[in-house]
Amino acid sequence: MMEGRYRLIGSTASPYAIKMRALLRYRRIPFDWVIMTKALRKQTQHLRPNLIPVLQYPDGTFRGETTTLAYDLEARHPDRSVIPEDKAVAFVCDLLEDLADEWAVKPLFLYRWWDLEDQAYVSRWAAEEWSVSEAEPGSAEEVEHFRRRQISRMPILGATAENKPLLAESYHRILAAFEPHVGMTKYLFGSRPSLADFAWFGQLSELATDPTPMRIMREQAPFTDHWTRRLDDASGVVGAWYPQEQALSGMAEALLRIAGELYLPFLVANAEAFANGLERLQISVWGLSYALSPFKYQVKCLNLIRAKFAALDAEHRGALRPILERTGCWPHLKG
Repeated sequence: MMEGRYRLIGSTASPYAIKMRALLRYRRIPFDWVIMTKALRKQTQHLRPNLIPVLQYPDGTFRGETTTLAYDLEARHPDRSVIPEDKAVAFVCDLLEDLADEWAVKPLFLYRWWDLEDQAYVSRWAAEEWSVSEAEPGSAEEVEHFRRRQISRMPILGATAENKPLLAESYHRILAAFEPHVGMTKYLFGSRPSLADFAWFGQLSELATDPTPMRIMREQAPFTDHWTRRLDDASGVVGAWYPQEQALSGMAEALLRIAGELYLPFLVANAEAFANGLERLQISVWGLSYALSPFKYQVKCLNLIRAKFAALDAEHRGALRPILERTGCWPHLKG
C-alpha cells in the first residue's frame, strides 16, 4: 500500500462495500480497492467475522462499519463533504442513510435468495469474491456452501413467505420515491450527493444487478437504474446543497414517508419486543404483516436516531417538525 493511501477491502456483491467505494471515489480520497481473500479475512477477523467492507488506514490499522467510517473520514478529510451543512437536513440525511442500510437490505436479501434464478446468479458471484468456507473460491463446493448459508439466514432477516408481500411492497414504494426525482444532477439534498445517497446507491445498485429486482427496476424505475450506475463514480461531480426547504421536499420527503409509515414503527416495535423479552414481534403496515425475532442491533439503531434528534437545538427541531409530522416520523423520534 502506497504511503497516504487507504485500502478498501470488500466484494462487489456487498451493498455496503460498494457504498464505501463510491463515497471514496466521490470524495477523491486516495485508495485501492481490493477483493476480500481468505488471508485478508484472517487479518481482519478481530473486527467481526465476515465483516465487509473493511477499510485499512494509511497507518496499517483496519476499521469497519460504513457509517462510522464515513464520519471518521469527514474528520480527516474536510473537502467534498457528504454531510449537508444545515443541521436539520443533516439529521434527515442520517435517518435516510439508516433506512437504506437497515431496511432496504431486507427486500434485497429476499429477492437474492427467494427464486432459483437469483440464488444461482448471486451465489456464483459471491462465492468467487466473498468465500466463507475452506473450499476453493468459486468452486462448486463453495457456491453451494454460500447458497445454503444465505438461505439458512432468511428467517433471521425476515425474508419469509409471511413477510414477502410487505418486503416486495416496500421495494416498489422505494422505487416510486426515487423515480420522479433522480437525474443527472439531482440527489437527495442537492446537486451533490450525500452520505444517504451513497447508502441508497449501495442497496439499489445490487437490486439493479440481481435478476428479479433488476427486471422490476428497469420496468418501473428506469431513471433510478441510470442514477445508480452513474453514482458508482461521481468523482467529477461538482454541486451544491439545496436550501433547507427544497432539501426537505421531493425525494427526501417521499423516503421520509416510508420511514414514518414503515421503518420507524418497525424499530419501535422491535425495541419494545426486545425490552419485554418477547421471542417475536409483529406489525402491520399498508395492510400487510411483518413478523420476526427482535434484533438487539436495531434497538441500537433506534437509540442512535433518537439521540441525534434530541441533540438538535430547538430551531432545527422546529424546522423539521412540519415534514416529520406530515410523514409520520415525529411521534417515533420523540421517544
